Amino acid sequence: MMSHPTKTQSGVLYVVATPIGNLADLSERAVSVLSEVDVIACEDTRHTQKLLQHLGLRKVMLSVHDHNERDRIDQISEHLESGRNMALVSDAGTPLISDPGFPLVQALRVRGFTVTPVPGPSALITALSAAGLPTDRFLFEGFLPHKAGGRRDRLSPLVNETATLVFYESKHRILETLSLMMEAFGDERPACVARELTKTYESFYHGTLADIAVQLQQDADQTKGEFVVMVAGNPDPATATSFDMDKLFRLLLVELPPKKAAAVIADLTGENKKALYQRALEIQGKA
Repeated sequence: MMSHPTKTQSGVLYVVATPIGNLADLSERAVSVLSEVDVIACEDTRHTQKLLQHLGLRKVMLSVHDHNERDRIDQISEHLESGRNMALVSDAGTPLISDPGFPLVQALRVRGFTVTPVPGPSALITALSAAGLPTDRFLFEGFLPHKAGGRRDRLSPLVNETATLVFYESKHRILETLSLMMEAFGDERPACVARELTKTYESFYHGTLADIAVQLQQDADQTKGEFVVMVAGNPDPATATSFDMDKLFRLLLVELPPKKAAAVIADLTGENKKALYQRALEIQGKA
């Protein structure tokens, strides 16, 4: 594929990380860039306006979110082509990390524009740095699907993953997600949950998945806010040859009840029997 030369006379898009809670975490460089750019592309103009007011800045803003991002690519390209410098920010943290921006940055790179990162806060790295779990290897899974079935489908292939697993979760689903993780990984899998990072009520919960679920259930206030869920990798992953588990389920369910089919696959793979039973029910159309 032919590479595109950088448009040296055009404006630059700065991808700027902003605080995830504590405004004092905004870097000096980020303040300088936000002060000097001509236009700020932001996930929510109302949210970014509060940050700009805190900095004493007035800027032209352009909303760029999940629902309009692709439609904005030509408009932002025109700004850059005209020599205007722009900043891309999300509501909090580093843009593109479970936030809008990937289609835009990808398209601008292909078109030859300069895209420059201005690093700073990220809930992912902030949580890992203080979690007390291995960080030499980690797998970021972002937000799980809204529906329980979809979350089970995402968690199931991760059972034998040896790297630390990292997820984002909301207050509406945190307890249910922990329950599904216990089904998939077992009650005793070590974990850490971080809540409201860098904010007044920042909290870290350590222990097994079961321990943490109990801690959160005992105090309703502890299920409020934004969460980063970190689960230790499997120290003894199964060595079974990979195969199409759903296909095997369908074959077994012709002759066996769901509970027995789940037990057979659990013996083969070492995966959690309870989670496999739920999957058998879903495949059979009973869940």
